[in-house]
Amino acid sequence: MVLFLFLSHLALGIIFTLVCVSLLLVIALAFFLNEVKRPLSPGLGTLSIGVDAFSLWGLVTSTAAIAIYWATVGRTLASIRPLLVSIAVGAGLIAIVAQAFVAVSGQGLALVAMTIASFLSSAALLGGACTAMILGHWYLVIPSMQVSHLQSIVKLHMASMAVRVAVVVAAVVLALATSVTAAPGLGPSFRHYITSIAGIFFWQRVLFGLFGPAVLSYLTWETAKIRSTQSATGILYVDFFTVVVGEVLAKYILLATRVPV
Repeated sequence: MVLFLFLSHLALGIIFTLVCVSLLLVIALAFFLNEVKRPLSPGLGTLSIGVDAFSLWGLVTSTAAIAIYWATVGRTLASIRPLLVSIAVGAGLIAIVAQAFVAVSGQGLALVAMTIASFLSSAALLGGACTAMILGHWYLVIPSMQVSHLQSIVKLHMASMAVRVAVVVAAVVLALATSVTAAPGLGPSFRHYITSIAGIFFWQRVLFGLFGPAVLSYLTWETAKIRSTQSATGILYVDFFTVVVGEVLAKYILLATRVPV
């Protein structure tokens, strides 16, 4: 389940960036095809089959749209590509919202809304970091590319980083204020969790998934401003790794505590 959520959000985040940059990242399709056949949520209690199906069909539709988008590159059907991207993004949004409902089924509306915001910001951060890293790599292949493209995607990545931090802070505040537990009436509160030995995962998530990428994205921006594309690309590789570590930990913490950090 942790891997499923992580790969889903990474793939959808990459697709979302197609709206902002003119790059086709076919890696999203590979992630989807490997994961979409897995059951969405084993062991999470009573779930709505309808919501579960919405998520699955959202992933399938998004996968199909982006596959057709890839197949039309360089062909006469290029005029339909904007529509395909819109379908992929729309279906992806539906899938993410449905996943959020499933992940915190039986919880209050505030927690559901926070989980939706968490999943969306997670996808945006993962997609922005991955796209920035891949775009930066192309400056090693084609050094004559305009540096403004890299600067733009780094700005997008920094914006998604800021949103992600804000959502996590809000989720933690909500959890501390409402004493969220791993299951209704069971388990210690989130306050107890983050101060116990098990809370090491939370603090690793904060260090590697929030603080690290925030610093690295700023360093990337500074190097991109002085047109040092090779340095920026190297930092982006490390940045993407820290984002991946942080978001995998975030998915684990969500399933363990029902807190969408």
